[in-house]
Amino acid sequence: VLIDEPIPGVRRITLNRPEKRNALNHDMRGGILDGLEEADQDPSVRVMIVRGAGKCFSSGYDLGDGNDGQDYPWYTPPGDGHWPRHVTQGWMRIWEFGKPVIAQVHGYCLAGGSELATCCDLVYMSDDAEMGYPAVRFGVPDNHFHAWFVGMRKAMEMMITGDSLSAEECVQLGWANGSVPADELEAKVLDVARRVMSVPADLVQLNKRVVHRQMEIMGLHTGIRAGSELCALGTHQQSMHEFMARTKDQGLKAALQDRDQPFGDYRTKDDQ
Repeated sequence: VLIDEPIPGVRRITLNRPEKRNALNHDMRGGILDGLEEADQDPSVRVMIVRGAGKCFSSGYDLGDGNDGQDYPWYTPPGDGHWPRHVTQGWMRIWEFGKPVIAQVHGYCLAGGSELATCCDLVYMSDDAEMGYPAVRFGVPDNHFHAWFVGMRKAMEMMITGDSLSAEECVQLGWANGSVPADELEAKVLDVARRVMSVPADLVQLNKRVVHRQMEIMGLHTGIRAGSELCALGTHQQSMHEFMARTKDQGLKAALQDRDQPFGDYRTKDDQ
């Protein structure tokens, strides 16, 4: 990751694997959370931003060889379901940071990338962005936040088709705060950061917790934890084993293209 301070009081974390569409490998996941944790402890920082370099925010978890030689970035008790519990434990740490984190989303924001963005406190998207979870076409998601943020019907549609939502739909449904033209996105996010910094820092931290505690009382965190067990069950399904066998025989890219071909999206688009 790259770390900078675009304006005083704002720490920005940039996912920097543009050649891999910012696929989230172990090192990157650790770098994101380490950078945010350091900023949360720095009294000169008031707001954090997470964004992606290159054409998109993030295409999701690295399903290829991008984790070779890398350790898991934080400890999670082992056993069946280790992976969904591990990534959920990581991204939910963002909820516990005292300072607000803004996701600056452009291009694709998929699967694990959408988990990262969703766990941020504010989400602003470029008009051409898409957010979704195509991994439901071969498995069960790690982080089952969809019903909370887009409602039951749209969540069900996403979960049984793998289709994404446009930036406009994300804003209309409440998954994102706003969308602007791509060339205005950075300025928009920095303007929001300035507005946040106009409120006393001690009150911002308490008010961030107010919102999260209400969502937790309504069951969001408990629901996501329960859902991670279903994700673990999904890894034992025949269809998952068949998909993983295809990745070995055909290669990951070809297997993903075959997965998405009936839908005409993601990797099957000519411009991607």
